[in-house]
Amino acid sequence: EKDFGKILKVAGPLVVAEEMSGAMMYELVKVGWSKLVGEVIRLEGDTASIQCYEETSGLCVGDPILRTKKLLSVELGPGILSNIFDGIQRPLEHIANITEGCFIPKGIEVPSLDVDRIWEFHPSEKI
Repeated sequence: EKDFGKILKVAGPLVVAEEMSGAMMYELVKVGWSKLVGEVIRLEGDTASIQCYEETSGLCVGDPILRTKKLLSVELGPGILSNIFDGIQRPLEHIANITEGCFIPKGIEVPSLDVDRIWEFHPSEKI
């Protein structure tokens, strides 16, 4: 079982990778040198079909696929209702502040929720 596979072919948002034995369905993967977010949607032998959730232009045959060995998931917690996210839970306002623009750079990784912010919590027995 390897931590990396290789791109075999690209067709729009679909990336087919080889050397992916041990991968699991719905596993989160990082595609190419830009580490685009993708999810394994089909397994056949050591080949995996990956749905890429970012623009795939520039990907080449042989580029690496990093297996995270984690399922694609979202983070829940305080602050989720006061943010606007893209489809893979990246906070758009935070990205706009970092990049000083309105476009999301390929492969950008930012925390979904502000882990440094202190939130008030008042437990209630009424729930």
